[in-house]
Amino acid sequence: MTGLAGFGQQIAIGAATTLQVAIASLALGTVVGLMGALAKRSGTPGLIQLASAYTTAMRGVPELLVILILYFGGTVALTALFGSYVEVNAFIAGVIALTLVFGAYATEVFRAAIDAVPPGQIEAAKSLGLHRLAIWRLIILPQMWRYALPGLGNLWLTLLKDTALISAVGLEDLMRKSTVAAGANHDPLKFYGIAALIYLSFTSVSLVAIASLERRANRGIRPRQGAA
Repeated sequence: MTGLAGFGQQIAIGAATTLQVAIASLALGTVVGLMGALAKRSGTPGLIQLASAYTTAMRGVPELLVILILYFGGTVALTALFGSYVEVNAFIAGVIALTLVFGAYATEVFRAAIDAVPPGQIEAAKSLGLHRLAIWRLIILPQMWRYALPGLGNLWLTLLKDTALISAVGLEDLMRKSTVAAGANHDPLKFYGIAALIYLSFTSVSLVAIASLERRANRGIRPRQGAA
């Protein structure tokens, strides 16, 4: 990036860091969400209560507060444990925080998606003698992803924007780099505007990718009668 008073490379590095945080949180959060959904549908009271407590807590607390608790609380806990000052890495704290938040919302998306799979197909698979793992692999998971994709896509877009919150604990992401550049050049409109355009480009590419995934997931599915 030219004409940015020497901050072009730094902003590019910050943008890369933002993507790294978002992708890592998406991958881990998807796993956490799937595990949470399975726990809620397990029929085991203890697992159901644990999963419900987790989703309630994560959806009821602001994302920034979760990040601050993990960063500063983790530093205090590790310092007390090892007897000397240990600072939690901002990248790791941010990824864990966003993973927990994303996973809580993804739990409900996956739970609803699993419930949307026609129960008749599951009963038919059982009548054919398929074991539980085969039913999940061949019947439930392929259809579950189709139902879950729109919700997961929205969560991904929210996650992309929430990465900016990690700059509060010093992560050198796009938001942090833009703030430093804006302060050094006394030109916040320019550098925050550039940051906004970069976030918008991430979102635009994501929307195209999500639409492509949804079309692929819905191949061979007949549109409902009366649909446009």
